[in-house]
Amino acid sequence: MAKTLRLDASTKELRTVNPRLMSYNVEMTEVTGGTFWKAYTPEQIAGTEMFPPIKGFEEMGGLMQWYDPIDTKNPRLIKLAKEFGPVWLRVSGTWATKTYYDFEDTGVTPEGYQNRLTKDQWIKLLDFADAVGAKVLISVANCQGLHSTEEPWNPSQAELIFKLSKEHGHPIDAVEFTNEPNMMEMTGFPQGYKPEHFRRDQDIFHKWVKENYPDTLIVGPCTTDGNALKVGPDGNKAGAGIADVMYSCSTEELMDGCTEKVDVFSYHYYNGISERLASVMPTAHWPAEAATTEPYLAVAGNCARAFAPYRDKYCPGGEMWVTESGDAGGGGDTWASTYLDVFRTLNELGDFASVTDGVIFHNTLASSDYGFLKHGTFVPRPNYFAVLLWNTLMGTTVYDSGIKTEEGAHVYCHSRKDGKEGRVFLVINNSTTDVTTVELPKEAETYVLSADSLRAPVIKLNGNDLVLGENDELPALTPVTKSGSVELQPATIAFFVL
Repeated sequence: MAKTLRLDASTKELRTVNPRLMSYNVEMTEVTGGTFWKAYTPEQIAGTEMFPPIKGFEEMGGLMQWYDPIDTKNPRLIKLAKEFGPVWLRVSGTWATKTYYDFEDTGVTPEGYQNRLTKDQWIKLLDFADAVGAKVLISVANCQGLHSTEEPWNPSQAELIFKLSKEHGHPIDAVEFTNEPNMMEMTGFPQGYKPEHFRRDQDIFHKWVKENYPDTLIVGPCTTDGNALKVGPDGNKAGAGIADVMYSCSTEELMDGCTEKVDVFSYHYYNGISERLASVMPTAHWPAEAATTEPYLAVAGNCARAFAPYRDKYCPGGEMWVTESGDAGGGGDTWASTYLDVFRTLNELGDFASVTDGVIFHNTLASSDYGFLKHGTFVPRPNYFAVLLWNTLMGTTVYDSGIKTEEGAHVYCHSRKDGKEGRVFLVINNSTTDVTTVELPKEAETYVLSADSLRAPVIKLNGNDLVLGENDELPALTPVTKSGSVELQPATIAFFVL
């Protein structure tokens, strides 16, 4: 049903949010080189070819391929990442839990580790962070190569990366002990590891950080707790995809009884699981037809509301960070690199900011199908331009939009990023059939996002394709001036600067 909305620039203030709200991951496997998800074919991305199902988790290896280390000195990568403005950059992932810091360049990966990080690779990453204005969040090794389950965690490896970073002029800004500790076996902990061992070792690590690097924020527990449930397209409950199948323990089991407190509470959120793993986790996968629907778009906000009580319990008064976020675990859905995922991405930012203060780390900057930039070429995808507009226009003060969220009317309101008096409204018309009419209280600079089709690889701004020009020149993000009533066509998104 068609909607008519009137924007009200006098509604109440809700909160102020972190200016680095929109941030991203560069996975440790990208820094060292390693295996990650194979790319989809053009036909799979277009939706004209089905992804072949796997029969079980033992076939997951066939969904991966080797990738060389990311070129963090690439001028296009630096230029496009810098355009976002100051961000947080997280280097973690399951790979990081089993990474050996070979800063003496021995070329050897000791038994019990999966891979190694060289001094040169880490310095290049720190230089990239400095070049784009990023603070760095990491997690550290906690695997059989470092210690056995019976032996407490020790800082022999962590000290190397903390010390090198400080000596290079970019100390570690924040740290999570490990990645996704609730999936213990899959994460790569020592054999036989249980929640009591995690609590013991996390306390040791947090105490060590506080004593030796007191300026480093302590973030945790980095959980994908399946207790934060959503309702899937078939009416069944499903959580964060793979967490529901590989689930080992709850947030309470990871945190209750810990003596060292965190500065920031963290969790992971994905809307579900991608086509790559849909055949073995069917209740956690959403079809493309659901990607603009109300249940699908509600997942991110519902997760934030579900985890907020954990934050209040374990980190009262602190921020809540989503240290991995994306449309689907397993490298993203076939439509992750298209316009279709822009609805979820912008709605997540708006809904999360209406719930809490914190940071969302999109997974990833430039790897797999959910990357803002295409792996290797660093060509920007629709989500890149969508979040670039968000970072350009949306300020840190959040207001109540005064408009009920329903199909055709997802409305979020912030202060102006340019510091001028006024407000910016994000209006998402997620209806694929009906027009939404927006009544403006005064003249507004208007930015309307659209595409030739929902699964288009190119996004449009006010009817113009957003693509790189000569010498990687970014297209102009130029508004049009509107007043009175504005009709938003089905499946379009608009920013109104008032």
